[in-house]
Amino acid sequence: MEEALARAETLIDSWANELRSELPPATPIFDVHTHLGEDVDGMVGSFEELTAICDRYGIEHCFIFPLDERDRQPAFRKPNDRTFAHAERSQGRLIPFARLDLDESPLEEARRCLDLGARGIKLHPRAQGFLINDDRLEPIVALAAERGVPVLIHGGRGLPPIADHLARLVERYPLGQLIVAHAGIADLEALALALGGKAGVFFDTSVWSPIDLLDFLHLVPPEQILYASDYPYGQQPSALLMAVRTARLAGLTDAELRMILWENADRISRGERPLQPSRPRGSPTFSQSMTMARIHQYISMATPLLWARQPDTVGVLGLALNACRATDSHQRDLQRICELLTCASDLWRALPEIEFESERLSANRLTFRLVHLADILAVTSGA
Repeated sequence: MEEALARAETLIDSWANELRSELPPATPIFDVHTHLGEDVDGMVGSFEELTAICDRYGIEHCFIFPLDERDRQPAFRKPNDRTFAHAERSQGRLIPFARLDLDESPLEEARRCLDLGARGIKLHPRAQGFLINDDRLEPIVALAAERGVPVLIHGGRGLPPIADHLARLVERYPLGQLIVAHAGIADLEALALALGGKAGVFFDTSVWSPIDLLDFLHLVPPEQILYASDYPYGQQPSALLMAVRTARLAGLTDAELRMILWENADRISRGERPLQPSRPRGSPTFSQSMTMARIHQYISMATPLLWARQPDTVGVLGLALNACRATDSHQRDLQRICELLTCASDLWRALPEIEFESERLSANRLTFRLVHLADILAVTSGA
């Protein structure tokens, strides 16, 4: 078991060097979606781990905010105060956002945090149980517009359609700035149609599916896109590799990729006016070899098993590995996919041998990271 874990860690670490060849030269990175703390679901984001990731992958700044923490009541006051402490400790690398609960004095907490130096507001309608048409949301957006800070709002799984309601808020507060998290996959096309082309509205890239990002990139201009990992849920090198390789596949230039990785977020952090959006890149379709399509299919079957921490009783990773033996024009990617899936398969089989639950959970996440990297390569093999 220890050998499998060591091999997996070494393999993932090797992708830090791969990323350097994928990134535009001399491009700093700004991650706009990271959490610190301990969520009620057990996920932990630590200051030490996040800053080590930043050091390793060249991430110069992050927007940070609390997780949905156990001591969030009242009003996320304690988690927000810890966020300020983390930001101070980082000496400017980590930039604090205040997280709010609409049920608990949101305006008072927002004003308190903004007065203390918060540079934005984080809202999570699924976790905090509100809808985008909630009347209590509008005063928060108004305050953010008045103070010149962005509102970052969850736009991922677990939501009804949200595009119409967000579009009305943007119309009422044209000087405000809005960041829709997770590429707005909850209502992707409708959000892109409603908000694409509007200066001051942004979307972040923190999704786990490269196909979601490819669809998103053909709908939203690069001036409205912000790189994000969703740490600790999103991990490196997958988050960064996926953003870069999907952008390459969509045909973005180095200059446009630099906008996504750094410039757009840097302008927000400095309080500068947003760039006027141009037009989206990419295509409504993409081409993939049958071999890579099969590998992606089998990995997609494996993913929910890993999330549910179930064994691979179907043998889907074995099917993906067998597909790697096929003749394909992207032999280098096939070899790397095979290496990743072989390591993941060995680790997955060994999970029941781990005695302690915390260690087993960590190894399960490591297995998913290997599988996720393989899927990114399979989907973006033409990049």
